[in-house]
Amino acid sequence: MRWEHPVQFASQSDVGFRRRNNEDSISVRICKDQESWRDHGHFFLVADGMGGHAVGELASKIASETVPHTFFKNKPGPVAKSLKTAVEIANQAIHERGMANREFMRMGTTCSTLCLCPEGAVIGHVGDSRVYRVRENRIDQLTFDHSLQWELIRQGRMKPEEVYLNEPRNVITRSLGPEPVVKVDIEGPYPVLEGDRYILCSDGLTSHLKDDEIGMISKYLDPSDACRLMVNLANLRGGSDNISVIIVRVGDLPDGNLPQQQEPDAEPEIELEKDYREWLWLAGVWGASLMVATGIVMWLLTQFNKGEFLAFGGMSLLVMLLVRKVFAQREFGKNKDYLDNKTVEWRPYRSERLKFNTDFLQYLTTMESELQRAAMEEEWTIEWSNHNKIYYEAKEELEQKKYLKAFRDFSRAIDILMTGLHSYRKEMVHQARWKKNPPTSQQGE
Repeated sequence: MRWEHPVQFASQSDVGFRRRNNEDSISVRICKDQESWRDHGHFFLVADGMGGHAVGELASKIASETVPHTFFKNKPGPVAKSLKTAVEIANQAIHERGMANREFMRMGTTCSTLCLCPEGAVIGHVGDSRVYRVRENRIDQLTFDHSLQWELIRQGRMKPEEVYLNEPRNVITRSLGPEPVVKVDIEGPYPVLEGDRYILCSDGLTSHLKDDEIGMISKYLDPSDACRLMVNLANLRGGSDNISVIIVRVGDLPDGNLPQQQEPDAEPEIELEKDYREWLWLAGVWGASLMVATGIVMWLLTQFNKGEFLAFGGMSLLVMLLVRKVFAQREFGKNKDYLDNKTVEWRPYRSERLKFNTDFLQYLTTMESELQRAAMEEEWTIEWSNHNKIYYEAKEELEQKKYLKAFRDFSRAIDILMTGLHSYRKEMVHQARWKKNPPTSQQGE
């Protein structure tokens, strides 16, 4: 990555619909000068506290304050090493605070961090919060979930479909705080390309949104609109936990700057895979040719039945291999740009192809209509003039098949309605409290 690459970001942390306290914390440090960026890089963090209410809040707050403070205080050096040290020091601080007070014992937090620096993208990670990357038409999960489900899959003890049906998703196997020492996963450094989008989020988001939805929203909306839509959808689908998300977009180099060069070690991985497949194909061709030759010899030696069988089988296999080779070459030619741009940097823990889904757009229009009806029936406080302007523009864009603009405007219309819904919920909570504990009048009045 280069200093000249502009970085656009947005972040949002929401309490959700079922929690009273927000135990998530986020931190963003954008370097203001080239020297600071060269030494450390732009920094982003999401932490999801555990332990209940104030305890979880405290743990995530310590992480969000200690990690960036320590990281930027460290002397310039390898970013991966400095980031790992900062997360380990945060673990010690949380653990010591927990041991000092019986009420805080075993408190903990997840911690997922991203640094965009001259070395590339460096990730430090503990827990089940996640870091994704969206590049071109693919979303990659770059972190391993330190959860019971993922550990069972990694150990080969259960298949994914069995794990997700039979094991709880919220059992964490690693976090900051409970133990005096923690193992920190460091991923990278990885090349950063223009147009890359990185998403850091807590499991309050990923428990309600699928990977392809996260990728599509991040890809086709600007970071601020994307953050709001993700949080709104998570709440509309239950809002069972606190929801935190940071979206970072790497922009194009300004005019006059040379384009970024590809990492020299990025290409060998795909070349090794091609060589491996080539050897398998050659082995198949040699084997088929040997079958044909053996069959001909046996036929000449009057073993007609066996000779014809081997010769015919070998010829059939040879034709199949040649046809497969032709189609493979054509497919490789079609996807060469895709391979060059997306799959040579590293292997993510999980990956999914992206494309704009008009069904998802239709889902948003339906959701907007239902919210609009509820707002009218329950008399939410809504800026109707602003909403209606955006809403009718979105409908017109949808009729004209301007899907991306309609996608953006429907998401903004939903956000206006959700602002009214939040105000309505707060008012209902306030009224419920007063009804439950009404003021008592004096006797004899």
